[in-house]
Amino acid sequence: MEDVLDVYHRPHDPRRPVVGLDEKPVQLLADVREPLPAAPGVPRRQDHEYKRNGTANVFCASEPLGNWRRLAVTDRRTRVDWAHFVRDLVDAPRYAGAERIVLVQDQLNTHTCASLYAAFAPAEAKRIADRLDIHYTPKHGSWLNVAEVELSVLGRRLKARVGDRGTLAAACAAFERERNRAGNGVDWQFTTEDARVKLKRLYPTTEVW
Repeated sequence: MEDVLDVYHRPHDPRRPVVGLDEKPVQLLADVREPLPAAPGVPRRQDHEYKRNGTANVFCASEPLGNWRRLAVTDRRTRVDWAHFVRDLVDAPRYAGAERIVLVQDQLNTHTCASLYAAFAPAEAKRIADRLDIHYTPKHGSWLNVAEVELSVLGRRLKARVGDRGTLAAACAAFERERNRAGNGVDWQFTTEDARVKLKRLYPTTEVW
């Protein structure tokens, strides 16, 4: 935990940008009946019945000090999906001059460099891995991932039902453009000193004999 908190308090360095990565499953729910639009004095009305169209996944990369994020919609969140998202991140024009991307993520078993080797030829997998400096949030501590902040905001924006992957992708693209244009960042305040006080119960204790 303290490792991640220390990473968040590094000064902004374009050569080693700090980026949080996370993903969010989304249920695809289509309306059975067309919703009734809002009118003066009458809110939008939606039938409680819906049709299940499966699920999709949203990957999110968030650079808090750069006020920038990237989202991608996939059918699943397998190790190959993660590997392709990370390669796109590494090869993004934004990070062309970066020595390494400092990547913060949780301990999901797909979030490893082994996934790169499952998706790409060894030389390509090593090229991508060499551009990464990975830091993991502690077990049950995924709330320390700044990308969860973006996905939480996205979840509140997706109040209306999303019936298919295309509609979800369009909504995520609009969300990304809007947030990047506005320069919305993350003002992270939780420090290592705070953790040692507020989360004292999580630290090991030493008995003196």
